Amino acid sequence: MPIIETRNLCKRYGTVMRVTNLALQVPEGSIYGFLGPNGAGKSTTLKMILGLVRPTQGEIQVFGQPMNRGNRIAVLRQVGSLIESPSYYGHLTGEENLRIVQTLRGLPPKAIREVLEIVRLEGQRGKKVCHYSLGMKQRLGIATALLGYPKLLILDEPTNGLDPAGIQEMRELIRDLPSRFGMTVVVSSHLLSEIDQMADTVGIIREGVLVFQDTLAALHGRSRHHLALRTTNNALAAQVLREKGIGWTEEGDYLVLPILPDEQAAGLCRALVEGRLGLVRLEERQKSLEDIFLELTGGKEVSL
Repeated sequence: MPIIETRNLCKRYGTVMRVTNLALQVPEGSIYGFLGPNGAGKSTTLKMILGLVRPTQGEIQVFGQPMNRGNRIAVLRQVGSLIESPSYYGHLTGEENLRIVQTLRGLPPKAIREVLEIVRLEGQRGKKVCHYSLGMKQRLGIATALLGYPKLLILDEPTNGLDPAGIQEMRELIRDLPSRFGMTVVVSSHLLSEIDQMADTVGIIREGVLVFQDTLAALHGRSRHHLALRTTNNALAAQVLREKGIGWTEEGDYLVLPILPDEQAAGLCRALVEGRLGLVRLEERQKSLEDIFLELTGGKEVSL
């Protein structure tokens, strides 16, 4: 049973559909990368899963239970989250901020020390949060979400605004959570490179519509090697390919072929030359993950 499952999930603001018929399935124990350009509907979806925004229609199940007014509080006791930006009292220390949440949730005092160690803030526990760097505030937000070791952790753009060292630190922290604590982690991002280094399952959203959902390995599998052929007359070259039973597609000035054994590729080149066709270029190519992502998201510019 998936930890999170949505069916026909929709959210309309006025006349604009922000999320349309979304069907997420988040496997237990996974790091699920929720990927898409800014404004694609990621934060809206996560807010609906947490009960912060009411869906226009559709169903949400968390831990196999419907997320509704009747059981929302019981479900959320097992969920930690950081949506958009961390909340804190700037005039209090990091430890004092965590103590408020620890008291409200009825957790033992030692929980504060444990989460500060996990996010590597134990040395800054007595410092006022208004003097924290952006990265430290992000880590404090994750420490708050980790209090009580929830079964499910939802992080919305956790690397936003961090420098490269902070991004790497955050990435290592997130990657470690399922194996150390048995958590399922949902992490949203518009950064393909980040999701590629953290997640094992990926959902890609475009303008509120889920356009891909599978393992990261399956996404990499779309980036297959192929041959790109360019001649002085591609129409005649296509005839030669048909005669030899080689499939092809057209892409700009190139005919795109599957990878051929060396002997078959050599025979093709020979046939083209014998047909008095100028062989301008025959090269092996592979689509990058960035190319695949841009195709899936409609070619919108994203940070890669």
